[in-house]
Amino acid sequence: MYEARQTMATTSAGNGTPQRAAGGPPTDGGGGGDWSWFAPKPGEGEEHMAPPSRPGPAPGPAPSAPGPVPEFTANPGYGRFEPSRDAELIRRVLDEVEPVSQALTSYFYALLFTRNPGVRTLFPAAMDAQRDRLFKALLTAAGLVDERRTLVEYLSHLSRGHRKYGTRPEHYPAVGECLIDALARYAPRTWGEEAEAAWVRAYTAISQIMIDAAAEDARKAPALWQAEVVSHEMRTSDIAVITVRPDQPYPFLAGQYASVETPWWPKVWRQYSLACAPRSDGLLVFHVKAVPAGWVSRALVHRARPGDVLRLGGPAGSMTVDHSSGNGLLCLGGSTGIAPIKALVEDVAGHGRARPVEVFYGARSDLDLYDLDTLREMERRLSWLSVRPVVEGPSGGIVGRLPDAVRQGGPWHAFDGYLSGPPGMIRSGVDALVGAGIPSDRIRHDSLDGLTALRG
Repeated sequence: MYEARQTMATTSAGNGTPQRAAGGPPTDGGGGGDWSWFAPKPGEGEEHMAPPSRPGPAPGPAPSAPGPVPEFTANPGYGRFEPSRDAELIRRVLDEVEPVSQALTSYFYALLFTRNPGVRTLFPAAMDAQRDRLFKALLTAAGLVDERRTLVEYLSHLSRGHRKYGTRPEHYPAVGECLIDALARYAPRTWGEEAEAAWVRAYTAISQIMIDAAAEDARKAPALWQAEVVSHEMRTSDIAVITVRPDQPYPFLAGQYASVETPWWPKVWRQYSLACAPRSDGLLVFHVKAVPAGWVSRALVHRARPGDVLRLGGPAGSMTVDHSSGNGLLCLGGSTGIAPIKALVEDVAGHGRARPVEVFYGARSDLDLYDLDTLREMERRLSWLSVRPVVEGPSGGIVGRLPDAVRQGGPWHAFDGYLSGPPGMIRSGVDALVGAGIPSDRIRHDSLDGLTALRG
């Protein structure tokens, strides 16, 4: 590790003022860098901003066109990004630390919590589920330094999600210092002055993008919503349909998901798809399956009752309908993955434009098709909707695996694909849709990492 890091500057998109950046030489003569570069100035930070405006009423905001991609700012001493070279240096380090990722992660958090005890309160008491997420996100972002548009999109989404944890601008220097020190310890072969400079440049850009994105989001929406449970219906022994009333309008699009925190497991958040399109009464519906060792899912299914209050993070997800397209919708929903598929059907119906929608609803047995009656009722009302249940065991419907059933149908060239369910189903489903003639850029699903988290 280098005792004296050089001074860098970064420009905040909010005011164009250069701020002191990561890695400055120590001012007290001691070792380590000066990481005060993102400490907010008086009057800056979310608590000093004007109260966010209330989100508009349902059906929520239309997806906005991507804005200009910001240039990475100059860093005196460390210089400006050289995307290909910096990416090469960063990925060499990532390759070296991959085999020791667990030890690296543990060391990173030990440094973070020892040096900054106050940061520990942002995390749940049990870190086994949460531990890897922040560090993995940092490494993922660093690996995208030569893909600016992807990086900005990824970090903007990440930053909006982090608002619910209470993340503040002054937390970023602490994380950055511990990240650099942890990498220096666990990447002795690839670490050096040039690699450190690349990582500091990357973290400077990552931090500023996230800080600016959070500030922009704070002007439009709260960090979280309080949501009262108004209905709790058990559909099977381990699946519940839960309806909640948020304390203010919740601006989402059909097919998106929300992160949920229960009063029984504070600071433990899990993601669940919304099972409805935006409604005039503002109510939200979730389908939740209790899974082994799933703290949040088991609490929601077996403990939550009307009157309980949950907390919701902002909506996320890109599995939404393009209403400017005339293509049909080919939808695959496995288990509780049928929830966002149902929302998409409601969304198409609400727009009043008849376009073919084919729904393949997969489960292990007929008993697990917990929402089939509702879908059948929708099918009777909507002439353009077709619902095909697919089960793995004996059934009066289609027997077999969901992707196989899709391959046997079709042709699907004039359809857009939508998938929601267990990660294995998503992987095989994407292959089936591509093989059936649907281009990959017309197949929508949420990331496998997000879907894995959604199961807990």
